[in-house]
Amino acid sequence: MQTKNKEQSYFLRYLSLIPVLAVIAISIAFSTWVIFNYFFPDLLFHPMP
Repeated sequence: MQTKNKEQSYFLRYLSLIPVLAVIAISIAFSTWVIFNYFFPDLLFHPMP
């Protein structure tokens, strides 16, 4: 019974990490997009032939 409680606490701790990782991943993706658009404006929407 004690190992089940320990597994449950580890699982809940892992679940609490998911929103943190999601915010970090979205922030990195958005920052990359902003920096790319700063150096290459409109290249994502109107690519050169």
